[in-house]
Amino acid sequence: MNAALACRDLRVTLGAREVLHGVDLQLPAGRWTALAGPNGAGKTTLLKALAGLLPSRGEVQVLGRPAGAWPGRERARAIAWLGQGDSGAEDLLVDDVVMLGRLPHQDWLGLPTAADREAVQSAMQETQCGAWRGRALGSLSGGERQRVLLARALAVQAPLLLMDEPLSHLDPPHQADWLAIVRRHVARGGTAVSVLHEISIALQADDLVLLDAGRVVHHGATSEAATHRAVEKVFGDRLQVHAVAGRWVALPQEAGQA
Repeated sequence: MNAALACRDLRVTLGAREVLHGVDLQLPAGRWTALAGPNGAGKTTLLKALAGLLPSRGEVQVLGRPAGAWPGRERARAIAWLGQGDSGAEDLLVDDVVMLGRLPHQDWLGLPTAADREAVQSAMQETQCGAWRGRALGSLSGGERQRVLLARALAVQAPLLLMDEPLSHLDPPHQADWLAIVRRHVARGGTAVSVLHEISIALQADDLVLLDAGRVVHHGATSEAATHRAVEKVFGDRLQVHAVAGRWVALPQEAGQA
């Protein structure tokens, strides 16, 4: 299976501390991979390093090409990014924020094309934020803002959709909407990679990468028993994975039952 993103001996140092310790990983194309693990495991750092947003040592490949071989604009068309705590100018209208996702496709100082407007409209429909297009970003609630920023990422129409804590501020119905959006992206042939603290939602991905202390401790399909056991182990047996209504969910382990 072709790798959408791959790294070998990937190391990241922040300040004086090495956060990632020689990570080797291949994330398959055309699938949704979730990154999970305890706090401080290195999940966000790994995703940012794969996206080229952090200086790193080692090898990174994007869609089969060395990361350094990608021209900037071409790379920006290949990778859509939704970061934790991303924001924009508070006084920008929602329509303009989402249009920022089209910048990699536009000429310098060029006006939006019909294709740009169509991509923005489609992204806003998917995230159900079209009703706010004339409002300033700063006037929105946390959940509304998150849906707008997701629309900005979708408007890029990139094959790789990378998301760090994309469910922040989203209520359960809109978390379900997010799941549907990710699955549609993959069904169209795209690849999604997301850092998630919501383990039960991470278990609905195709594949799960578990990190602990800056190292990958497991990478496997979410349907596999070995993955379920790895989830339990990496969280100190304080969770148990169960089948509920045809899905895998992680439930807290009661004290004294581990």
